[in-house]
Amino acid sequence: MKFNPDADLDTSGVEDTRGSGGGRSGGLPGGMIPVGGGIGGIILLVVILLLTGGLPGGGGSDEPVTKNTAAGNLGSCKKGTDLQSNSDCRFVFYQNSIESFWAAELPRRGKKYTRAPLRVFEGSVNTGCGPATSAVGPFYCPPDKRVYLDIGFFETLQNDLGARGGEFAEAYVVAHEYGHHIQNLYGILDRIKTRNGPASDSVRSELQADCLAGIWTNHATTVPNSSGQPLITELTEDDIARGLDAAASVGDDRIQSKTQGQVTPESFSHGTAEQRMRWFQKGMASGDMTACDTWSANSL
Repeated sequence: MKFNPDADLDTSGVEDTRGSGGGRSGGLPGGMIPVGGGIGGIILLVVILLLTGGLPGGGGSDEPVTKNTAAGNLGSCKKGTDLQSNSDCRFVFYQNSIESFWAAELPRRGKKYTRAPLRVFEGSVNTGCGPATSAVGPFYCPPDKRVYLDIGFFETLQNDLGARGGEFAEAYVVAHEYGHHIQNLYGILDRIKTRNGPASDSVRSELQADCLAGIWTNHATTVPNSSGQPLITELTEDDIARGLDAAASVGDDRIQSKTQGQVTPESFSHGTAEQRMRWFQKGMASGDMTACDTWSANSL
């Protein structure tokens, strides 16, 4: 994955609260679980098991994890060249590219786009859905229209869920959560009534968000910044493979098999590894929102 060193970055849509003590301890209270919890909701059990020593680590990562270089430093990411001194600036690239795409795509379809800031936190955070901790993983909160991300999640994704990791694996996760924002703008999240089961509304919503992430991927290398230059200049086959691998790693069946030794479809909430990869690929191949209908009877 290559970023344009000459790109102008816009930090107005990125809120870096690391080091600010920006949240109370404890998880999201009952009834306040964010709709479209996305990637992160399903790792809650995994993190609990990790903390209690119930799950062995070591997922076979073949790429080192990049840790945060400083707290609250994304506001300094103004140019593409800032990535050389601050590797966390890649998250500003992801956010700028994803939002720029949807901000152009929705009006083209007659729909107004409303911005959704990316709030990067560490440990805990207060949200419109209630207080949350890193254990929830990345999520989208409909009431305040924000995507929440603790960058440390990617260590869990690699070291304990067995994903290969890499920059595009990160970009896929962020794009998935912005997929929930698109659903929110269209009122789709209001359709979620059933939350468990292989054909539940929750599964349909999550797979659609994977498809929407694939749509952005299709256009990623052509999305310009304010000066008309592409933000991301190259995606390789290895990048795409890492994104697909990340999607598979957070499949319900993969996580259940790792955490409980068996798969129980009646408790699915996000879809299988195969489904997550398939819908991501479907969006990526088409580049068109009409390909992302996961709600029809036989679509799954």
